[in-house]
Amino acid sequence: MFPGKVYTKRREQLRQLAGDGLILIAGNEESAMNYKANTYHFRQDSSFLYYFGINKPGFYGICDSESGIDTLFGNDFDMDDIIWMGEQPLVKELASNVGVGASASLKELSSVLQSAISSGRKIHILPPYRGDQQLALSDLCAVSIEAVKKFVSEELIRAVINMRSVKDSFEIGEIEKAVEIAGLMHTTAMKMAFPGNYERELAGAIEGIALSHGGPVSFPVILSMNGQTLHNHYHGNELEEGRMVVCDAGTESELCYASDITRTFPVGGKFSARQKDIYNIVLKANVETIKASLPGKSYREVHLQAARIIASGLKDLGLMKGDVDEAVASGAHALFFPHGLGHMLGLDVHDMEGLGENLVGYSETIKRSEQFGLAYLRMGRELEPGFVITNEPGCYFIPALIQQWKSEKKLEQFINYSEVDSYLGFGGVRIEDDVLITETGSRVLGTPIPKTVEEVEATAGA
Repeated sequence: MFPGKVYTKRREQLRQLAGDGLILIAGNEESAMNYKANTYHFRQDSSFLYYFGINKPGFYGICDSESGIDTLFGNDFDMDDIIWMGEQPLVKELASNVGVGASASLKELSSVLQSAISSGRKIHILPPYRGDQQLALSDLCAVSIEAVKKFVSEELIRAVINMRSVKDSFEIGEIEKAVEIAGLMHTTAMKMAFPGNYERELAGAIEGIALSHGGPVSFPVILSMNGQTLHNHYHGNELEEGRMVVCDAGTESELCYASDITRTFPVGGKFSARQKDIYNIVLKANVETIKASLPGKSYREVHLQAARIIASGLKDLGLMKGDVDEAVASGAHALFFPHGLGHMLGLDVHDMEGLGENLVGYSETIKRSEQFGLAYLRMGRELEPGFVITNEPGCYFIPALIQQWKSEKKLEQFINYSEVDSYLGFGGVRIEDDVLITETGSRVLGTPIPKTVEEVEATAGA
C-alpha cells in the first residue's frame, strides 16, 4: 500500500467534497466459484482501495464529515482462520497502517449505521454492484434491499470521480509498472504467433506472465485472428499464415492499478501489403491523436480527429469517397471504426465506470452523442493534467455490419461497397497505448512497445 498519509489526505478531501453525513465505503467479500470454500481470485473494491488501501475481504470504512473521524470496521481473525491462512494483523493494526485512528467490529458498524439513520443523519454510499454487497448493506442498515438504493449519494459519486480522475505520482508509478508487464505480455504473444500454434497458447502464456508478476490480468484477455469482433474472448483457433492477431490485454500491479494495451501482429511475422495499408492508417490515427491529446481539449474532438484520419486513409485506398469531413459528420466512418477512441484508466481498466459512465467521461458542456459509433465513446470530456486515458483507434471489416449497411444503401455516397466486399475476410486492426495528460501535453506511459510495421515484424519474426 501507499504511505498512510496518502490515504489520510484522500479521506480528508473526500469529507470536504461530499458534505455532511456519514460516508460509508464498502469493501468486497470473497466470492464463491462453485462452492463456498472454493473462491474466485479476490478483488477489492477500487474505491475502498483508494481511500482505505486494505486489500483484504470483510472490511468497511466510515468517514464522519461532522466529527472528522475515520473508522475501519472489520472482525479480527480467529484461530480457525489462522490455521488455514497463517497469522493475520489485527483490525486496529491495519487501520493504523492507513492512517485511521479508530477501528471496530462489524457488529458495531450495524449499530452506528442504524443509529445514524434513526437520528436522520445522511448516509452516503456508492452504487452497489454485487448482490452480496446489497444484501450486506440491507442487513447492516436494517432496511429492505430496495431501500438500500436511497443511500446512493450523487454528492459522493461526484466527489469520488473528481478525486480519482486525477492521478498522483504514486498512482502513475503503479500504472507504469503494469504497462511494463503488459509490454512483456505483448512481445511474448508476437513471438509465439507462428502457424500451427493455437490462440489459447498465446493467451495462456501472457496471462501466466501477468500472474507471475503479481497480476492478475486487468480484464479477460482478448486475443483472436477474428479481430473484427471487438472483444473476442474465444481462443480456440489454430493460427494460420496470412492472418493477423488482435491482442488486447493488460495486467494489474500489486496495488491493483491497471494497464490496457492492444497490438495487432501478423501470423508468421510478415504483414501483407493490404494488411500494411490498413495497419498504417490505424497507426497514424494513434500517433497523431496522442500528440493532439492536450489539457483543455475535449477527447471527443480527439476521437473525431482519429475518425478523419481513418476515413481519409480509407478514401485513399478506394474504400470511402466524398468529402472526409462530411463523411465523418454523417458517421460513415463508423462502419470501420465503430467504437470510441478510449477511456479513463486507473484502479479499474474502465476507470470508475461503475459510478456512471457519463459522469466519468462527460461534463456539463459535453454530452454523449446518439450517433452510431460516436455513442460508444466512453470518454468525451475536456482533458485535464493527471488524467490517464487509453488511445485505441481501430479499423475493422465486420461482415454482418457491412452487409446490413449495404442492403440499406446506407451512406453509400461515402462508401464504396463493391470495394469493401473484397475485405470481408480481413479481420481488424487495433493499436492501443496508455497515455498520461501532463501540464503541457501528453506522454505514453512505460517503455515503448513495438508498434510500427518494422518493429512488429522484427519482434514477431524473432
